[in-house]
This record gives sequence, structure tokens and C-alpha cells, in this order.
Amino acid sequence: MARASEMSFWDHLDALRGTLIHMCVIIAACFCIAFYFTPMLFNKVILAPCSHTFFIYHLFPQKNDVRLININLTDQFMTHMNTAFWIALIVCAPLLLWQLWLFIRPALYPKERNYVMTAFGMGMILFYIGVAVSYFFVFPITLRFLINYDLSDQIINTLSFGSYISNFMMMMLVMGLVFEMPLVTWLLAMFGIIKKWMLKKYQRHAIVAIFVVAAVITPTGDPFTLTIVALPLVLLYELSILVIKDKKEDT
Repeated sequence: MARASEMSFWDHLDALRGTLIHMCVIIAACFCIAFYFTPMLFNKVILAPCSHTFFIYHLFPQKNDVRLININLTDQFMTHMNTAFWIALIVCAPLLLWQLWLFIRPALYPKERNYVMTAFGMGMILFYIGVAVSYFFVFPITLRFLINYDLSDQIINTLSFGSYISNFMMMMLVMGLVFEMPLVTWLLAMFGIIKKWMLKKYQRHAIVAIFVVAAVITPTGDPFTLTIVALPLVLLYELSILVIKDKKEDT
């Protein structure tokens, strides 16, 4: 491939067109595979937190399964399509980023390439860890608290299928993005926007803010639930401090 400095504007457009075509083909192929396996994933993975046998419930046993109802004719089909698309996008994200990397790589200096590769790798790993924490801990605990919350004895909690899926997807995405905190901190430190001493100085304030955010994410007075949500965020803050290198000018 020609060097970026040797390529004309139209050469860049042609390279971009090829990259976009490859990315669309990857997404389409992954979507077809995900669409085929989505019904199995619903039973084994997506709807697993509804069962009282889900592993996290062993810490505080649940007697009943969460029952879902469908109130819209097209919800199940559209949810099948949407879920397959998002699963395909998440699973093939490394391949998509690799295609993007092949496009921008010639325009970067060797040192910049190392930074970008580190950012891509760290970002993907942290995002998947965040999704896993949400799936195994945050979402099941939130689901059980809210489904068992009674404002009045005259109100019966009945959870719709659409509501369950929208909250499931939203929480996976939010926790995945929250876990990008160390990466964002590292990038801000590289640009000199924040310093390591700043994170250490306001560490106590940050921990208080984290517990406030955790209380908003899981609105429960149970200290156990609050700790389950807040602990990963506190660990992320500590990791954010560790990923920033010490510099003489920081002191």
C-alpha cells in the first residue's frame, strides 16, 4: 500500500470506500450468524437473569422466576432483528477496528501507531469487562430489586418483554462505556489535561461521587447491592491512577 503522503485525495477516497465495503461485509456476515443463533442466546444468556437459578442469586436466594409478557404484535420479531444486529456489532467490533486501523495506519508515525494500538486494545478489553460485570452482577441485582419493589399492594408488577430488553441493552452499554474510564484518563493525561497528582488529591471526593452514581444506577438502600455496583467503579478509578505515568512536572 502506498504511503499516505504519496496518495492523492481520490486515492484516499478509494481506500476509504474499500474499508467501508469490507466493514459492511463483516457486519452483514456476523448479522446472519447472530440472527440464526439469537433464539438460543435468548434462552441461555439474555433471559437467564429471569431465572431464580442464575448464579448471583445464590447470594440472596430467589424463589420465583421473572415472567415476561409481550404486548405488541411486532415486538418479538423486531427485538430479534435488533438484538442480532447489536450482538453482531459487539462480536465483530475487533474486526471492524482492525479494518479502520489498516486505513489510518499509513498516516501515523511509529510512536503514534503504538498509542493508537494501545488505545484500541485497552478500549475493547475494558468494554467487554464492563459488559460482563453488568450482565453477571449489576443487571440481575437491579432487575430483582425493581421487580420486587411494591409501592402498593393493589399494584401487580408485570414486566413487558420490550421493557426488559431495552433496560438490558441500555445497562450493558452504559457499564461498557463506564469501564472506559482508565482509557479516557490515560488519553487526557497524554494531552496534559489531567495529572496524576490531581487524581490522588481528589481521590476521596471521587469515591463519594462514585457511590452517588452507583446509587442512581441501582436505586436501593441495600448496602450489599450498592457495594456490588460501586466497587468496580472504585477499582476503575484506582486503575486510572496507575495507568498514568509519574512525571517530574506533576509534583
